[in-house]
Amino acid sequence: MDILSILIPVSLFLGAVGLVAFVWTMKARQYDDPQGDASRILTNEWDDHPKPPLDGPRVPPETRR
Repeated sequence: MDILSILIPVSLFLGAVGLVAFVWTMKARQYDDPQGDASRILTNEWDDHPKPPLDGPRVPPETRR
């Protein structure tokens, strides 16, 4: 039963830390993305297909002409 005198304050402290972190992210507007979902659904790009590299495809030197 002595362990409860340690676990209850620790759990209350961790809950308070989580609540403060959540409120801080809300005030920092980290969840605001008004155009993101609306424009993402209309694009032809899919998230599961990676974009090609910016400098073109990698072709071994012996196959280049």
